[in-house]
Amino acid sequence: MTTATAPAVDSVEKPGARERAKRPGTGVGRPGFAWAAPAAVFFGLFALVPLALVVVLSFTRWNGLGSPEFAGLENWSKLLDDPVMVKSLWLSLLLTVLGVLVQTPISILLGVWAAGHQRNRAVLSAIYFVPLLLSITAVSVLWRAVLDPNFGVPSQAKWLFGDGNLFGVQASALGVLVFVSTWQFTPLHTLLYQGAARAIPQVLYQAAQIDGAGRYRQFFHITLPQLRNTIITSTILMVVGGLTTFDTVLILTQGGPGTDTTNSAYYMYQKAFKSFDFGMASAIALLLVLVASLVSLVMVRLSGYDKMRSTMEGV
Repeated sequence: MTTATAPAVDSVEKPGARERAKRPGTGVGRPGFAWAAPAAVFFGLFALVPLALVVVLSFTRWNGLGSPEFAGLENWSKLLDDPVMVKSLWLSLLLTVLGVLVQTPISILLGVWAAGHQRNRAVLSAIYFVPLLLSITAVSVLWRAVLDPNFGVPSQAKWLFGDGNLFGVQASALGVLVFVSTWQFTPLHTLLYQGAARAIPQVLYQAAQIDGAGRYRQFFHITLPQLRNTIITSTILMVVGGLTTFDTVLILTQGGPGTDTTNSAYYMYQKAFKSFDFGMASAIALLLVLVASLVSLVMVRLSGYDKMRSTMEGV
């Protein structure tokens, strides 16, 4: 009489094992440096090398012609004693803070709304994202024409805009800069929040509904906490973009009235291409890089961004 022998445990193939074995990238370490080499070379040639040249030029006197002359710390000493430079740094920080405070709540609300299933949502979202497809120059020229004090909307609605010259007073000129930046770049951050909101598990909302939580409680206790990482990422992008704003200032206000809207990026442009003092302009550029890096690092440390871990970590 023969008895059937049980198959060895090691020979039993678990369900899905063959598919996982064939799946690329499963069970292997991170890609080698060769995958990042092209991007590293590109970054080195077009970011690190120019930055090193800027560092060298910041210690020289050069008008764009001939050979630069070594000037030591002359540019830096003049820079620290320049009241316009100090004012431009504060204006850069002010524009950045205002941009974050205005764009963040609008982007979150629109992003969460766009992630839903409302009627005509796709059409309205597509229309709203149009400014994101336009260049900064085109948007600035458009709003310069619309807000022109002689032929634009303010000249026809003086009951609302006063004398109609929004670019003649610092407060209104700064308001225009913030408004135009918000109009163009809010769709970008809205897109980030839309994707993040769609990634929130629906089971959280279903459980909240069972517990009797309304729409507002769900938003503040589920949606906002789940968007924390996206809020940090979006804010860092806003800060870096706000500190380096140039095109909008150049076309809309040209730093005026006087120097009331001259931020650091525009002041660097004036020194380089109007005063032809490339040594001083390089010092301003390097100072702007240091300030932007310092602000970003502080945000990373305070927000815990450096401790974030992807759910795909190690794949």
